This record gives sequence, structure tokens and C-alpha cells, in this order.
Amino acid sequence: MIGFLVAGLIIGALARLFKSGKQDLGLLATLGLGLVGSLIGGLIAQLLGTGSIWELNILGFVLAVVAAVLLIGVAESVAGKKG
Repeated sequence: MIGFLVAGLIIGALARLFKSGKQDLGLLATLGLGLVGSLIGGLIAQLLGTGSIWELNILGFVLAVVAAVLLIGVAESVAGKKG
């Protein structure tokens, strides 16, 4: 469980690095987006037959970062519409 949280935080932080511009996201939002991105990336990797959703592999990790970048874009657009 702790490994999953650490991986989510790393994925969220990498996604914020790859996303251009300044994001107004706190540590918990970064963690949450990283965790959701991790689940999405792992699920896609599992559907492609590269392993289980719960194991760390290169394709799943890359897909998780891409998913988290997309999620940050969605979060920014939703936050922008509210403010």
C-alpha cells in the first residue's frame, strides 16, 4: 500500500513536470491524480497483456504518467470554469 502511494506521488510529480505552465495543485491533488493515473495506466497495460494492474512495469508506468498529464489538464479546465 505504501509503495502504491509513493508510486502515485512520483507519477503525479512527473506529470506536473511534463505539463507545461503552472498548475495550482497541492500535494494531495498531485497524489490523487497520480494514483488515478496509475490505475488507468495499469489497467491499459493489463488490457494490452503486459502484466497485472498491480505490478510495476515500464509500459504501465509510462501510460500512468500520460494518463496523469491528461487528468491534470482536465482538472485545470474544471477548476478554470468554476473560478
